[in-house]
Formats: sequence, structure tokens, C-alpha cells
Amino acid sequence: MTIGKSSPRDNRRSSAPDSATVPPAAPEPVADLPEIGRVLADARRQAGLTIDQISADTRVRVPILHAIEEDDYSRCGGDFYARGHIRAFAKAVGVDGEALVARFDAAHGGSPAAQRPAQLLDTGPIKITDHRRPNWTAAMVAAIVAVVALIGFNLASGEKTATTAGSASAPLPSTPPSAPATVQPPAPAPSVQAIAAAPADKVTVKLVAEGGTSWVSASDGKGKSLFQNNLEQGTDQTFTDPKQVKLVIGNAGAVHVYVNGKDLGPAGQEGQVKHLTYTPGDPQAG
Repeated sequence: MTIGKSSPRDNRRSSAPDSATVPPAAPEPVADLPEIGRVLADARRQAGLTIDQISADTRVRVPILHAIEEDDYSRCGGDFYARGHIRAFAKAVGVDGEALVARFDAAHGGSPAAQRPAQLLDTGPIKITDHRRPNWTAAMVAAIVAVVALIGFNLASGEKTATTAGSASAPLPSTPPSAPATVQPPAPAPSVQAIAAAPADKVTVKLVAEGGTSWVSASDGKGKSLFQNNLEQGTDQTFTDPKQVKLVIGNAGAVHVYVNGKDLGPAGQEGQVKHLTYTPGDPQAG
């Protein structure tokens, strides 16, 4: 064995490069993923849905959905609403909405939870109120309330004394007895003799409103209107014609009928509308 020489095996071991000094291999390039809007648009077309149908399902307006398919989120009103629109769109077309939202957050500055919360507390100097000083305002208000209450009590006592003295000195006025109610006598019945004195060659009809008010329309044999108005209670109307008298009575139970000197009684029932026609002969209802 010769000193100072190394074996070929040792030479091979020493000539091998140090693994710590070898740079790592570069990662293989990863294919770019399709844009969020393209994913949603392709899924919508594959599902056979229109933008209008997606809008009706998600309650998101049509222009916003068109903009999302073009990766334009300026119409959403902010990142918060954009995330909600993406989730709703994805659910309607059957894709993973959370994955798309994660990609949106990565492209727009991260999710809201990763952002630093705004400072809510005021870090300014703390003002210390000195409670040892007397509260003169409260004492003044209490004193004013006490004075007002004392004045009101004195005024109320004076009015009560004056009322008592007046009640003792002045007698109470006596209430005069109420006058008895006056009863109106009933309207006199029409004179049958006056009706009987009507000419025999004509028809004479007299209407008397005894049971209330009724609307009455009367016309002669030629169709000419003789009367068209309300017949108030207690009033009467008389109609005469050589041929006939036609009547329309709105409240037949309120009207008493006399024809050619004969009392025919009420024209009908209360609230009933009656159409009547009378001629110079015996009373006949037409």
C-alpha cells in the first residue's frame, strides 16, 4: 500500500459535486386558469340558460351579470357585493362558488378577514371629570321647582276659599220646569166629497203622502209630464185628464190613492215601486 495515493473509488467520491451547492430545479409552469367570468359564462351556456333567467333566479340585474361574464366588477358596487353576485351566479349555473370567490379575493387584495381591522377605539387622551365639585345647576333647578310648587299651592287654596264663600252667600238658581212637549195633531184626511165632485167625464187622481216621503212621476194621456218630484209626508197632489193618468210611485206604501172619488188605500207595500194607470171609468190599475 502506497502512502499519498488514493484509490479510484475515493477519487470518484471526491469529484462528485456537493449537493448543498446545486441550485434546485425550477418548477414546471402551470397553465393559466380561465377567468371567473369565462367560467360562469361557459357553465351558463352548458346549462342552456339565458342571462334573463339567471337574473330572475338570483335577483341580480341583467347589466351586472353581463359585466361579471366580462370580468368587470365595477357595476357590483364594491368587492363585498361582487362576492355575493359571484356566489349567486355560480349556484344558478351549478359551479363551485367558493372556489371562484377565493380566486376573486386573490386577484383583488385578499379576503375581508385577512385585511387589517379598522381602529374602533379612540386612543386620544382620556378626559377625567372632577365629580368633587358641587352641582350648582341641579340645586338651582330644585329650588325653582319648590318655589313654583309653593305658588301653585297658594293659588289653589285661594280659589277654593273664594268658591266656598260664594257658594254660601249666593243661593243656587232654581231650574225652571221644562215645558211639556207639544204633540202635533195628525194631518186631516182629504175630503172625499171634494174628490167625488170631480167631473165624471175625466179621470181625477189624488195622491196623499201619509206614511213617509215617496218619489212620484205622473203623466197624462198624451205622455206629457204632469209631476216628477218627491212627495213629502203630509203633502198631496191632484191630477186630472180626459183620457188617463199614468203614475210611477217609488215608495208605494207611503202614498194613499184616491181615484174618481174612491179611496183605494195605499198604492202598495213599503219600499215597493208601482206603475199605475187610471181612466175616467172605474179605477183600474194598469
